[in-house]
Amino acid sequence: MLFFIILILSLVVSFVMPWWIVAIIAFVAALFIAKSAAHAFLSGFAAIFVVWIVLVLFKSVPNNHILAGRIATMFHLPNWILLLLATALIGGLVAGMAALSGLLVRQSFKKTDKQN
Repeated sequence: MLFFIILILSLVVSFVMPWWIVAIIAFVAALFIAKSAAHAFLSGFAAIFVVWIVLVLFKSVPNNHILAGRIATMFHLPNWILLLLATALIGGLVAGMAALSGLLVRQSFKKTDKQN
């Protein structure tokens, strides 16, 4: 459930908002829905990994990957596919850590409620 919420919201919002909005979406979704640390991190990571691959392909396919190939050359990568994977990996790590942070914030407030 968490995976699909992050995936759908990020896919829709990424067309009009900056790239870092995925961290906010993952944080808020995990704040309310995540069940465990592994569930939060993996759901956030996988959802944004998929979303960023889709978005990159959506932008790159119409121009036959010319710009992606040139940027890959600038980074000394052999082809644009490695650039795509590196981009998706970075986005996945950002969202995974944001989702994990959302879960940990919720758990920290639960612990302080039990102590009082």
